[in-house]
Amino acid sequence: MSFEVTLAEEIWTAKYRFLPPEGDPDKDFADTAARVARSVAEAENADIRDEWRARFFDAVSDFRFIPAGRIIAGAGTGRSVTLFNCFVMGTVPDSLDGIFEHLREAGITMQQGGGVGMDFSTIRPNGAPVLGVGAEASGPLSFMDCWDSMCRTVHSAGQRRGAMMGCLRIDHPDIEAFIDAKRDPQRLRNFNISVLVTDAFMTALGSDAEWPLVFDGHVYRTVRARDLWERLMRATYDCAEPGVIFVDRVNQANNLGYCETISASNPCGEQMLPPYGACLLGSINLARLVERPFEREARLDEAELADLTHTAVRMLDNVIDISRYPLPQQESEAKAKRRIGLGITGLADALLFCGKAYGSGPAVEQMKAWLEIIKREAYRASALLAGEKGAFPLYDERMLDAPNLRTLDEETRGLIAKFGLRNGCLTSIAPTGTTSLLAGNVSSGIEPVFAYAYERRILQADGSARHEPVEDYAMRVWRRLKGDQPPPEELFVSAQTLRPADHLTMQAAAQGLIDSSISKTVNCPEDISFEAFADIYVEGYHLGCKGLTTYRPNAVTGSVLKVVEKESPKAPEPALAPRGEALDGTTYKLKWPDSAHSVYVTINDAKVDGERRPFEIFINSKNMEHYAWTLGLTRMISAVFRRGGDLSFVPEELKAVFDPRGGAWMQGKYVPSLLAAIGGVIERHLGLVEPPLPLPGVDLPEASRRALPSCPQCGAAALVKVEGCNNCLECGYSKCG
Repeated sequence: MSFEVTLAEEIWTAKYRFLPPEGDPDKDFADTAARVARSVAEAENADIRDEWRARFFDAVSDFRFIPAGRIIAGAGTGRSVTLFNCFVMGTVPDSLDGIFEHLREAGITMQQGGGVGMDFSTIRPNGAPVLGVGAEASGPLSFMDCWDSMCRTVHSAGQRRGAMMGCLRIDHPDIEAFIDAKRDPQRLRNFNISVLVTDAFMTALGSDAEWPLVFDGHVYRTVRARDLWERLMRATYDCAEPGVIFVDRVNQANNLGYCETISASNPCGEQMLPPYGACLLGSINLARLVERPFEREARLDEAELADLTHTAVRMLDNVIDISRYPLPQQESEAKAKRRIGLGITGLADALLFCGKAYGSGPAVEQMKAWLEIIKREAYRASALLAGEKGAFPLYDERMLDAPNLRTLDEETRGLIAKFGLRNGCLTSIAPTGTTSLLAGNVSSGIEPVFAYAYERRILQADGSARHEPVEDYAMRVWRRLKGDQPPPEELFVSAQTLRPADHLTMQAAAQGLIDSSISKTVNCPEDISFEAFADIYVEGYHLGCKGLTTYRPNAVTGSVLKVVEKESPKAPEPALAPRGEALDGTTYKLKWPDSAHSVYVTINDAKVDGERRPFEIFINSKNMEHYAWTLGLTRMISAVFRRGGDLSFVPEELKAVFDPRGGAWMQGKYVPSLLAAIGGVIERHLGLVEPPLPLPGVDLPEASRRALPSCPQCGAAALVKVEGCNNCLECGYSKCG
């Protein structure tokens, strides 16, 4: 297999290609798939190793099964990295020595490639007495700041920053401060945070009861449940965090509830894990299994789906045995329960191929039918593996009473009763942002298509940039099969056009067929009322969701960039060359996302031979960090203006400047730096271009005109929140954090 020069190839080269200092590198993705298959097959007996190596290669090489990025990047490389994506750290003790020992353990885990989740509910609240030293405790948030600083410092597996989830119980005395923590746009930036909401709290909420805030059996104070819930919803409405985990439901539905208690999740929320719990991930690509896409006879090959599920379960089970583990406690926990997280990707594209609009009744029923097959075959595969290799060490017949096993058919339950299970938990639905791009930009995980087409900026070796269109996999197939025939709007729905209820319906329907949880973002319009927004969480609880994450455009994670405004001219600073007593000019206002203060660009014109031409420029801002370069730019450009001649090269040069910290979307077009934005102002003032219009074919109705957060990999202001994870529309970067 060889790639064209595409986004997929660039992501493969940057993230997954093995390039050793000595020896043979991966020449193409087929080499990568062969490396992974060969490594994972090492866990098989010698007499069947080649057979399974071939089956693993067949599944991975054409992206029908996509192991998580850690497996693709690390398997068979000999690097000292873990192949697990997800960890929850041990129970944090309420002592200074214990807290910092766990901070060290989290740093080691992230250094080797694992994202981590922590429950900080075990740390005494702010102001509580510290016996023996005559001091008061600083509370869990102060220690979360330590984790946040550590995460900024530690590179995860030498490639990207670590990802963290911080959790706190709804009855902890510091819960209000925790809820409001991310209103500060500079605080806990390396954390996702979630509140652990109990059934008792939801009962108190429903009855408008008082709610005690408790630590170590002591009631610190009592609040009205509805007031606390409104505070949580207001923070999420304004800042997109905290998320919510219905922790009692998580434990009640846990296959392994007889031998563990869960109080935290991994960074993206799809894996609820016990202390030192670990889980590895992989996704079946449903889009690759549909025959005759967009035709009346379109169908997903269910026999192939069943067979692929057996292959995927065995492959993930083998990874448990070949992986390294950052900590011995994690290895012990992983091998005692042999948890895996088999999920899906390409769901929205597969539904499109079959003529079913995401969020509709037919789409819900079709998704459930596919997930039923995966659930049944995953349990059958694990039971047969237990018969061949042995059940997981902590297997107990009580598992058959777990909610997810009670609904299995009799044949599958009979296999489990006979052999036990090889794996304690089998399914979850994880985010697949980067790996879905690797597979040709199929729709990610369980999410709808975010955008069917957008422009991607590619930085060239000489510092210039080119733009190329990027299309969703299903849209590419449509164009190949249907030519210029416009796709039906009622079928080609997107994250921007769906109602929150459509997102919620899909998540709730899937949750009943998944062992662990689901990484899913309920996208909400900016103008949704607060009451309707808060109802999403209550409805999600009653529909059986284990957790919820929403995203509504807001001032902290994204703000509206306005069209350049004309204002009355500012009084110019002293001139650098002779000029008339008064000049006519225009002042433009630029609001840049990384700056608290606007930048004002004033261009004054002079009449020369009866025509107006720019004479001087002034660039001003209250942000003193800009002072030196704005003053230098003011003097240089003003000098160029006074020379006359063709001035078109001035904006052209400025627009080519790339800021590694990130650019912004302005009027549907990516602007790579504040200098480039100033160049755009000059270009329009000179009359060289018309005011910018939204890009044709870009399915980002309002989002494309928002200031998106900056990508830490390429610097582009192009991060979007999907499935609880940050994904870059420019370079394909993806991180749960």
